[in-house]
Amino acid sequence: MSDQPSVGSTALDDLEKGDVVATVTETFTRERLVRYAAASGDFNPIHWSDRIATGVGLPGVIAHGMLTMGVAIRVVVDWLGDTERLVSYQTRFARPVVVPDTDDGVEVTVTGTVSALDEQTVTVMIDCRCGDDKVLGAARAVIRRG
Repeated sequence: MSDQPSVGSTALDDLEKGDVVATVTETFTRERLVRYAAASGDFNPIHWSDRIATGVGLPGVIAHGMLTMGVAIRVVVDWLGDTERLVSYQTRFARPVVVPDTDDGVEVTVTGTVSALDEQTVTVMIDCRCGDDKVLGAARAVIRRG
């Protein structure tokens, strides 16, 4: 389950440093992890088995890193409405998203904030959190203006 993004200004020319372009909250459940595993082919048991996940030192079943990255970039893509303007996207994994074995799962909230502008590009820093934990670090997207 996901919320539609809360969209700020869509005019790239009207943006200023510090503007929040959008915020989105996504729910990660075990069912979603199984569906993602089927789509991606990543059936690593750390994404579905508590026994294996804790056995290798994780706090429990964790979401796929690429799923988390995909959810995080959605805040920019949905705001832009035009993937052709996305020049680059990079991040590093800071903490895993631990997904409990409950129907409610866990929420991940993503916010995109303008961090730099020049004549050709806009850079959006992406804050991706599960509760108070920042799960992606140094996440940023560079967008072509024209």
